[in-house]
Amino acid sequence: MIKVQKVKEFQKVWDIISEQAYSDGIDRYRSSYLYRGLPNIGFHLETSLARNCKHKGNGLEKAILRNFTKYASIEDPKLADSVWRQLIIGQHHGLPTRLLDWTYSPLTALHFATSGEPFSQMGENDCVVWAIDIEEINGLLPDDYQNKLKEEWSYLFTVEMLDEVVQCLDKYDADMKSNAMILVEPPSIDQRIINQYSYFSVIPKDMDSIESFLDAKTEHTSKYIIDKSLKWRIRDMLDQLNVNERIVYPGLDGLSSWIKRHYYVK
Repeated sequence: MIKVQKVKEFQKVWDIISEQAYSDGIDRYRSSYLYRGLPNIGFHLETSLARNCKHKGNGLEKAILRNFTKYASIEDPKLADSVWRQLIIGQHHGLPTRLLDWTYSPLTALHFATSGEPFSQMGENDCVVWAIDIEEINGLLPDDYQNKLKEEWSYLFTVEMLDEVVQCLDKYDADMKSNAMILVEPPSIDQRIINQYSYFSVIPKDMDSIESFLDAKTEHTSKYIIDKSLKWRIRDMLDQLNVNERIVYPGLDGLSSWIKRHYYVK
């Protein structure tokens, strides 16, 4: 079941940020959640493959990955060795894939929830932050996948771990059906992935609706609907906390985007 929580007061934003729970085993506070921010309540949890290729996405996926690998191998010779690396590197560079981006940082999710729209439209739509429980999602996985995580003392898969469990998407889809999805930590190929605290979920082809899956199979998923009146207030707070385009997109493009918004006249 998805818990819908409406955030209409600025202080309630801290409920999203401070979800860490005490762990007896390590005597520390840790969060088991991943987050995804969307700037418009009308946007859904949807992969770039589904948005770009619509109902033909499953059929076109192999051609997309084949051509990406053919032309991109000069940049990354390891691409041909792993379909998981193809998906992750492709997603990172704008290729339509079955991956969905998440972050371990609620502040980064709030950044994406309060950016990406024209500045003049910032106050027109409520925004959303999704939160999913890593442990709960892992508990839905087939035994082979859960055993691999336990063997590695890990909450999340790496490319190398996945390659040891399943090497092709057809097998992955058969294993998951519409009942589960894996969460994967990408290799630190550049500063952007590191700064965004990035993770991905790999959506099986039979999972027609990610939100329906979360509603039917999970109990700890939250959908925070943040009132549009708070967006500029949150945006300015994030700037002071040094969570902005300059950090999230390191380089001159991110720097320019941050300066452009910082000096925007309402």
